[in-house]
Amino acid sequence: MAQWYQLQQLDSKFLEQVHQLYDDSFPMEIRQYLAQWLENQDWEHAANNVSFATVLFHDLLSQLDDQFSRFLIENNFLLQHNIRKSKRNLQDNFQEDPIQMAMIICSCLKEERKILSSAQLSNQMEVGSIQNTVIGMLDKQKELDAEVKGVKNHVIDVEQDIKTLEDMQDEYDFKCKTLQNREHESNSTSQEEYKKEQMHLNKMFLSLDLKRKEVVNKIVQLLNATEHTQTALINEELVEWKRRQQTACIGGPPNACLDQLQNWFTIVAESLQQVRQQLKKLEELEQKFTYDPDPITKNKQVLQDRTHSLFKQLIQSSFVVERQPCMPTHPQRPLVLKTGVQFTVKLRLLVKLQELNYNLKVKVLFDKDVSEKNSVKGFRKFNILGTSTKVMNMEESTNGSLAAEFRHLQLKEQKNAGSRTNEGPLIVTEELHSLSFETQLCQPGLVIDLETTSLPIVVISNVSQLPSGWASILWFNMLSTDPKNLSFFLNPPYAKWSKLSEVLSWQFSSVTKRGLNADQLSMLGEKLLGPTSGGSHDCLIPWTRFCKENINDKNFPFWLWIEGILELIKKHLLCLWNDGCIMGFISKEKERTLLKDQRPGTFLLRFSESSKEGAITFTWVEGSQIEPQFHSVEPYTKKELSAVTFPDIIRNYKVMAAENIPENPLRFLYPDIPKDNAFGKYYSRPKEAPEPMDLDSPKGNGYIKTELISVSEVHPSRLQSPENLLPMSPEEFDEVSRMVDPAEIDTVMCSAYSS
Repeated sequence: MAQWYQLQQLDSKFLEQVHQLYDDSFPMEIRQYLAQWLENQDWEHAANNVSFATVLFHDLLSQLDDQFSRFLIENNFLLQHNIRKSKRNLQDNFQEDPIQMAMIICSCLKEERKILSSAQLSNQMEVGSIQNTVIGMLDKQKELDAEVKGVKNHVIDVEQDIKTLEDMQDEYDFKCKTLQNREHESNSTSQEEYKKEQMHLNKMFLSLDLKRKEVVNKIVQLLNATEHTQTALINEELVEWKRRQQTACIGGPPNACLDQLQNWFTIVAESLQQVRQQLKKLEELEQKFTYDPDPITKNKQVLQDRTHSLFKQLIQSSFVVERQPCMPTHPQRPLVLKTGVQFTVKLRLLVKLQELNYNLKVKVLFDKDVSEKNSVKGFRKFNILGTSTKVMNMEESTNGSLAAEFRHLQLKEQKNAGSRTNEGPLIVTEELHSLSFETQLCQPGLVIDLETTSLPIVVISNVSQLPSGWASILWFNMLSTDPKNLSFFLNPPYAKWSKLSEVLSWQFSSVTKRGLNADQLSMLGEKLLGPTSGGSHDCLIPWTRFCKENINDKNFPFWLWIEGILELIKKHLLCLWNDGCIMGFISKEKERTLLKDQRPGTFLLRFSESSKEGAITFTWVEGSQIEPQFHSVEPYTKKELSAVTFPDIIRNYKVMAAENIPENPLRFLYPDIPKDNAFGKYYSRPKEAPEPMDLDSPKGNGYIKTELISVSEVHPSRLQSPENLLPMSPEEFDEVSRMVDPAEIDTVMCSAYSS
């Protein structure tokens, strides 16, 4: 239970990120019950193999049955109920699609590892400039924390002053009534004694008036301090959190949790609620005794209005989208929603007051008050299906926050009479929409309407539109902070390469353990900007160049090429990419520069620039008396890599020329790593089997075992040529077989496999 145990030891800000990984599709309780078993399975392989995914799905159900039996022995009725419910949900959701379950679990485990890495990095951020940054942030937090505590203490001081004022007023009132009673009693009080008591009352009145002025002034100072602190919370801390959320949505560093902000917001809200009660108390004192000019009478309305205004502003600002809309099937592509597919979204009120629990009913609306519906030609309209209202409560969230999570929403396009035309200025994936959320806070003498909106979303109707939709989400959140700017793509701004290169690196680091290094980004910069730019950070890139125009002489745009490579890495090359074996993005010219001074047989791996779907190739160098010769094999796509793993292709690759014995030219991964050292741990392990010709073995099926290998055939005169090194077709292999003794081929193949 190593990984799950480590996660539970993290600080609350990292635990909050773990909480956000799990929902009804795969609940955290299953992660808890089956932690060790889940971590021991190969979910990445299951996510790409339906047979293996099916086996693991049924194994998971069996594990849940075992857990149920343990709860049965313990006579724990509630946990029995929960685990039976979880099992039914898994069967309903994944019985027909076990690969989807494997993908979700694989993604959750991977995200957990990233959170652990972030936590470890956070613990190490105590040196150099990073240390200074952290210290600066901590100093800022300490300063704000002190201000919030100052507001809280100020309220306590005012409370004590009001109690003192009340005691003074009661004493003054008692003295006045006592003196009045004596005045009506004949000869009970001498004139001189009466005057003394009257003078004493006058002094008491002056002290009372002074205390009232002091209390009113302290409340004014308290509201000034509250406003200053509240402004910092709303205009700085909350704005920074929302910006970090945007960054996290597009693959950037994980967003810090809201617990600290919630703590500050709640303390300020509680303080303002106490000020409201204190003002009511002053009003009661005024009703019992007033005079002209009474500081309470003069200032109470202004103070009440200001307190109400501050509380209203704080409450309205505290209503946020904690987790942006996202399809559980694509957790790393939030804000792109497909019609007919369920998505989730989570709301949170940062003011955590017990009296608000189960008192705020949230309603979700689509494209509310969006002017583009009428101003942009061809703009699509959608209906929300599913439960569109939810009551905010503290019980559903594992951290006790006041939240509402919509888990079963879907979108359905409104069909107009006649078909949609393509005459509008925006294509489907450039059309931005939004979800709005409304609720109302009602308290005695207080009604506040709350509303918040999601970041802009892209709605697609076919999964093939997902890459282009994600490009729109990247571009918007990279360049805009206004969630209501839904006309963004009518005139999309240019992006600086310095910013775009960072976002591109995030696309790799968010799904793997490695981002892009400076050399890889330089190559991509030249591809986008041209070789003369040198990947300058100040160069500007238009939206059309990034996502719409065909790149160079190819028939596909830059982003779709990157997306194809990302998919290839995720499904077939993840381990090699994480280990740094793949140089990936390198021009042919730079490739030859690196290889020309290396030993013969040195090779490197790079991505093909001519494949939209993503492909990888290798280039090696051979010695020559004149100059080094370079050879590149035809790129391998997902089709070939689905049949044979890339490490096995590298291990078994052969070059064959007429009358020559086939040999593997790949010896050292650039710069000088022996091939087997680099890839050996990923080679397929041969299974124990009978001798090839032992057909009488009881376990034999009558067939000789075969294995797929890659072979390139060239004419002897062109062996040193970098052109036309292609995998052999069946016809070419037949031709080689006629020229080379089959026994020699068998001997070479057997020796290759036995190694």
